[in-house]
Amino acid sequence: MSKSQNTELSFEDALERLESLIESMEDGETPLAELVEKFEEGTKLLKSCQANLKQAELTIEKLNFDTKTLEALDPEAENE
Repeated sequence: MSKSQNTELSFEDALERLESLIESMEDGETPLAELVEKFEEGTKLLKSCQANLKQAELTIEKLNFDTKTLEALDPEAENE
């Protein structure tokens, strides 16, 4: 799977493909060369999933109970 195909996948499709790769790698019957290829593809898929999650996090809004308005989620403020 090429890099451009990874970026075109939805989060759900990328996660499903990543899970499938992990299962096939864990069966112990994959030749080393194919295992390396799957690992590389899995790394790209993982990065794609992480980017999608980060983007979703940045767009989530939360309700400010004091002002009864929606505000952008500020992960830094959550840790204070």
